Amino acid sequence: MSNFAGQYYCKIDEKGRFVVPPHIRDNIEANGNSLMFLKSQDLPVLAYTKPEWENRLEIAKEKLDEDQRRLFMYHMVSEATLSEMDRAGRILIPSRLRKVIPVDDDQEVVIVGMFHRLEIWNPSEWRLYARKNEDIYEQNINIIQGIL
Repeated sequence: MSNFAGQYYCKIDEKGRFVVPPHIRDNIEANGNSLMFLKSQDLPVLAYTKPEWENRLEIAKEKLDEDQRRLFMYHMVSEATLSEMDRAGRILIPSRLRKVIPVDDDQEVVIVGMFHRLEIWNPSEWRLYARKNEDIYEQNINIIQGIL
């Protein structure tokens, strides 16, 4: 099972690859050496290890009715793209999904660990999202930190 945490700023090369940070790289290698990329409903691109993606498919089969499963297949599964990590520890963000994360002139993305998945953000969009949610975090800080 994947267990991602942290945020990492990564440069994107001319082919659309980034060097996977060591902690994340170990996790990807242990779970099939590839990531399934797909567009989320909001701003980031999502990435799952192959076992976690298969787990998400099983959850969809169990929890969604037939019409919801069909929508899930048409709008999520059909858009998903598998990308394998190379020997240099780089992984390609599929080109149509790179367009979803408008990469700034500095050619950088933010990789955010979200337990069972990774989110890939445009750095300025990530900072805006984090700032926008600071008040909500402050309102819930006691509950959130109580978990730790």
